[in-house]
Amino acid sequence: MFKERYAKISGWGKYVPEHVITNKDLEKMVDTSDEWITQRTGIKERRIRGENDTNSSMAVAASLPALEMAGLTAVDLDLIIVCTSSPDYLLPPVSSQVQDMLGANCGAFQLTAGCSGWVYGLATATSFIKSGMYNNILVVGSEIISFAIDYTDRQTCVLFGDAAAAVVLKPSEEPSGVLSFELGSDGSEYDALHVYDGGSTNPVSAITYEQGRHYIHMDGRRVFKFASRVVAQSLKRTIADAGLFPDDIDLYIPHQANARIVDAGARLMRQPLEKFYMNIHKYGNTSTASVPLAMVEALEEGRLKEGDKVAMIAFGAGLTWATVVVQLGVGEISPAHSLFSTGRAQYVAKRARETVLDGVQAALLPLYTFIERIRDN
Repeated sequence: MFKERYAKISGWGKYVPEHVITNKDLEKMVDTSDEWITQRTGIKERRIRGENDTNSSMAVAASLPALEMAGLTAVDLDLIIVCTSSPDYLLPPVSSQVQDMLGANCGAFQLTAGCSGWVYGLATATSFIKSGMYNNILVVGSEIISFAIDYTDRQTCVLFGDAAAAVVLKPSEEPSGVLSFELGSDGSEYDALHVYDGGSTNPVSAITYEQGRHYIHMDGRRVFKFASRVVAQSLKRTIADAGLFPDDIDLYIPHQANARIVDAGARLMRQPLEKFYMNIHKYGNTSTASVPLAMVEALEEGRLKEGDKVAMIAFGAGLTWATVVVQLGVGEISPAHSLFSTGRAQYVAKRARETVLDGVQAALLPLYTFIERIRDN
């Protein structure tokens, strides 16, 4: 009899640089204040790469404890996925460097989907394992976003930090791992979070540096509006696809971009803010490392335990978003659960819930946006 394969998260690790930049430090660099940053973002400090930190070295530092916890060595890996928007070089992909530095003998590729990248990678690795194509897969989120930050632009320099985190997925016949996922993209909003020069369309030039076009440029209001809408809607759909209700989720781990976005998402989900894990005050927005770093710290702090169900969502440049519902360790899964489809009764119930909650969200989103504009002014 055929048994469904699951992709169990069997090991995890993290790496954060030692160098800390606090809001007080930024007060000396740009026209801002600790109060302004804290009220608008929830960030108090962020980690910035050290002299010897590279994207690849940080990825390896996060991967080694993940492999050890999973009871594997690098030679046991069948695939490595490194998710990043800040690789060491345009070519080669940083994944090949990580594969060599670990001493692995397997395929490796770099996945770029903005801040959503690691969640994209987790869904991709799960699909490989469920299909039987691969067994042991390392998924890393590693980011040195600070290299693309203009520290005279107070809209962006206060937000970002550097970090890496990794997980190892192994096959299991017991219910575990990713129960459902959703991957999304709205390319019509691509220029809301944008690096203008440095690609093949606009190569680096003297003008690039004169005009600061090699730095990240962001339309904060557009990103906030997009994220506030996407977070609740995608979480609702993905949780329903797992055969669950929002109350069934033990912990929500959102992308650590802005505490006010998390607050809006919690309200629209009708869930207590206490169920949404946040470490943004310590690290800021670490892009693809954000969600896995938060997951690792939630595990270290005992906020997550064996059998818990966790919903994770990220959003970022693209504009992209990605959501997964994960069961840690082994536990019971609803008989209605299917990774790709739901039974008719479940589908009808899911759509009914979405209709009600979407109406609430549509009514409240303009209010949230209006409030944010008042706060920013």
